[in-house]
Amino acid sequence: MDPELNSPTEIATEAALTAAPPQKAKPADHTIVRAFAWTGAGRWATQLLTWVTTIVVARILAPSDYGLIGMATIYLGLVALISEFGLGQAVITMREMSGRQIAQLNSLSIASGVLLFGISGVAAGPLGKFFHNPKLPQVVIVMSLSFLISGAQVVPDALLQGDLRFKLLASFDTARALIQALTTVVLALLGFGYWSLALGPLAASVAAAAMALIARPHSLAWPKWEEIKHALRFSGDVLGSRVAWYAYSNSDFLVAGRVLGQAPLGTYTLAWTIASTPVEKITNVITRVTPAFFSAVQGDKPHLRRYLLGITNGLSLLTLPASLGLALVADQFVLVVLGPKWAPAIMPLRLLAVYAALRSITTVFPNMLFAMRHSRFVMWMSVVSAVVFPAAFYFSSRWGTTGIAVTWILLYPVITAPYVWRILAATELSLGTYLHSMLPALKGSVVMIIMVLAVRAATPGNWAPIGCFAISVLAGALSYAGVLLIAERERMRDLYRLVRGGEAEA
Repeated sequence: MDPELNSPTEIATEAALTAAPPQKAKPADHTIVRAFAWTGAGRWATQLLTWVTTIVVARILAPSDYGLIGMATIYLGLVALISEFGLGQAVITMREMSGRQIAQLNSLSIASGVLLFGISGVAAGPLGKFFHNPKLPQVVIVMSLSFLISGAQVVPDALLQGDLRFKLLASFDTARALIQALTTVVLALLGFGYWSLALGPLAASVAAAAMALIARPHSLAWPKWEEIKHALRFSGDVLGSRVAWYAYSNSDFLVAGRVLGQAPLGTYTLAWTIASTPVEKITNVITRVTPAFFSAVQGDKPHLRRYLLGITNGLSLLTLPASLGLALVADQFVLVVLGPKWAPAIMPLRLLAVYAALRSITTVFPNMLFAMRHSRFVMWMSVVSAVVFPAAFYFSSRWGTTGIAVTWILLYPVITAPYVWRILAATELSLGTYLHSMLPALKGSVVMIIMVLAVRAATPGNWAPIGCFAISVLAGALSYAGVLLIAERERMRDLYRLVRGGEAEA
């Protein structure tokens, strides 16, 4: 017995801290479908509230109010990326950690929030001088309070993900969005100006942290390096990967703005937004749910293979037709929806839509590799990308925004190939089997491309642009659906049974 523990209460507390969390049974396949459904519903509800709030508040506030918050977000967005320090991912992945180790990470998370708030306090003044705006320092300091709040939320939220409580988490996300929307609108109506844009998200952060702490509280403990060094090394790899990802995923905008100028950057940014939005609405759900499920079966290769093949199949069915279809009708879309002044965005949009199709399929790779403890590999691959992509974008910028967009298509498969090799080797999965999971989507997409091109060639040239656009979209949608329902009906029936199984148990 430890001589420092003198009472039964202290002994019981020590036992609770050192005991490893109970190992849960491996989740059934339909459980992940249910998690996707709840998370997707929560994300769409959140997005709807965001759109409504933006429209209402934009009619009240002035552009300068948004400009001020935008200045603060340039700094706060980068800090928010590193604010978790990868500790949440470590809690989700390293399921063998004891209660004491998790308590130590919880303390570190809170301490990191305090540290980042202090750094923001120091940086606020120089930021105000840099942007020549005396109002900015106060805004930065107030908005940085969210780091104090989120620091206490990281571990409870990660534990809820580890428990696979995605229905509860989806309700938290929706409640958070509702609180932010109501707070922002009410403050704007009361005349708070730009403060409504700063205080709305802060109120939502307080509510989200409170809900997570109530649902899954956890104790604190003084951090000891020897006990949590493996978790900190893992979280360091995660943090390095995220920073490197942020660097290379934004380097195309940096190069376009620096080399090509404001107008080309504007057309490229719009093209990127349109090409990425449909895919990101789907992949964001995947990246939210899969870490917990991959970690729950991290030592079970058959389960990992089934998850990888099932998710790849589902992702490809949704994202390939959406992205490739957009590439086919990019010119019609721009001219009909955006207007002739956006014609320079047509070619970048077409190319970026093809890239979005490629990127969507690989969304699960980093999360699966993190779950299988290949975090160092992911970090170094991200670092390589952060070096290669900016240089390639700078070289290709001599061909304008089209050159930058082409770089994504040419270079991304090369950078992704090592991920594919590592995943297939780690899960003992053959390349043929992996590619076969995308066969239904590829068949449907090929037929869709042929049909759309044929319809466009047969459409009379004197038709109104909106009519041509509508006919192209309809032809593509019907041909793709026809292939799935006729040539791939057995696979579609299996997928339908899986989805229905998830709904029946929801």
